[in-house]
Amino acid sequence: MGYPLNSNGQKKSAGHVIVDTLVAHGVERVYSVPGESYLDVLDGLVDSPIKNVVCRHEGGATYMAEADGKLNQIPGVAMVTRGPGAANAHVALHTAWQDSTAMVLFVGLIPFEHREKEAFQEFDPHAWFGTGTKRVMVLDHAERASEIVAEAMFAASSGRPGPVVVGLPEDIIKEEIDARLHPQIPVAGGGMTVDDWKQLHDALLASEKPLFITGGNDWDDASSKALTNWLEDHKIAGAVEWRTQGTIAFDSPSYVGPMGYGRPKPTYDLLEETDLIVFVGTVPGDMITDGFTIRQNWDKKNFLVTIDPSLRGRSGPVSHQIVAKPADFIRDLIRMDLPNKPEWEAWTAKMRGQQEEFAALPTQSLNEGPATMDAMMAHLVPTLPYDAMVTFGAGEHTNWVHRYFPTHNYGSLISARNGSMGYSIPSAITVSLNNPEKRVVTVAGDGEFLMNGQEIATANQYGATPFIIVMDNQEYGTIRTHQERDYPDRVSGTQLKNPNFADMANAFGGYGVQVTENSQIPAAIQACCDAIDNDGKFALIHLIVEQRQQAY
Repeated sequence: MGYPLNSNGQKKSAGHVIVDTLVAHGVERVYSVPGESYLDVLDGLVDSPIKNVVCRHEGGATYMAEADGKLNQIPGVAMVTRGPGAANAHVALHTAWQDSTAMVLFVGLIPFEHREKEAFQEFDPHAWFGTGTKRVMVLDHAERASEIVAEAMFAASSGRPGPVVVGLPEDIIKEEIDARLHPQIPVAGGGMTVDDWKQLHDALLASEKPLFITGGNDWDDASSKALTNWLEDHKIAGAVEWRTQGTIAFDSPSYVGPMGYGRPKPTYDLLEETDLIVFVGTVPGDMITDGFTIRQNWDKKNFLVTIDPSLRGRSGPVSHQIVAKPADFIRDLIRMDLPNKPEWEAWTAKMRGQQEEFAALPTQSLNEGPATMDAMMAHLVPTLPYDAMVTFGAGEHTNWVHRYFPTHNYGSLISARNGSMGYSIPSAITVSLNNPEKRVVTVAGDGEFLMNGQEIATANQYGATPFIIVMDNQEYGTIRTHQERDYPDRVSGTQLKNPNFADMANAFGGYGVQVTENSQIPAAIQACCDAIDNDGKFALIHLIVEQRQQAY
């Protein structure tokens, strides 16, 4: 059954029209925690082709939607209820805001006539969400239901992507309205003007050590591959923003490493050594410039390719801005033919060699002693299919993934660049549901896992099959590292006592195994792969390691 824009006079409730509009925009999946305030929308989902993934906590549901927005060219969609539900969802809105992820959060609200009476679970969505979202809209007139949804989807995707909140009063969404749908609003992608082309062309010709840095989420796999091929053809170096690995393929001869926390020193030095940086999809912000301290000299040449004319988050000099989304810029860039300069090839080869050395798997004896993340990565990576994908949240456990996990395509690494914990399991579920044929790995810390670990119940319910590795060092490791630096030998507030996470996985319908010795790792990896491939279960390794393990 189709969902025509012209209803021929048909009447539907506003809640059902909202669902029809989401279908017309290509939404395939929403992530929700139910509430009585938006029951009419839930009822509309019953007969729609949209899959409603019902979650255990609003933080988990909205993280899943945020990850969906990173993966696809359509905003991720979450639905929660008023008051406490909306409060729990706030964490993912912050992630979507700082990570520039297109996402729409629908929040059920109290009835219109109860407003400003301190009704049960009442709150002001504009006051709560106004400073950390692109727009906050409340459906006060039922006949505007389809229009509001179309505006929300447009606002989330246009310009620099980000989160949008739509409030749905429970009485308004029950009203019968004309079922005609508002047409989708096209999103402009920009592109290079004649002047942009000339300026960039001349700057590249004059450069001896050019560097492209990619970032953000506003990409697709085709434009990622096209840029990688163009860089390789011209022997130009390319780095990626922290936690966006895969935009330039891990095995590309042009790929010279990640830019952000934990990067190797040679990659760090790139920012000062290069005489031209072209930022694509991102700007020289906090992570790339080490807290706005690097690349600040005003004689440096920086080209910024971003659809955001405000350049929010930028520091340092700007030589030229090209207002374009990555795909539209790359469409024009690949038509630019440049001579292959020997100094470009030498510069790129030098940095590529240093990246290959940094990313080489550990070679020390791996079958003796207590379990280590070095041994885990050394045994795991060779088993991965070429198109494997990985997710993670925040913590020291992520450093091993940054260093060793092979990311070959855009979207092969999904993470939270705002450092939000609790992201690993929800994002892994989203990635697995979107890519059921692929190996989806997530690496969580023990502290991070328990923030949204209950969502493994959601994985079991909907058939998601992530391969979960929980690195258990019995502490909040990143905070402990900072603590040891600033308050040596005064450990406070960072130590943890944990349950058996493998037992938890088994109790929730998956497969779990606990590992304490390096010699146990190969068999544990094989058993998890068998559980995923043969039994259709998610699988978890509870890797107990000693404290103070470091990836660098």
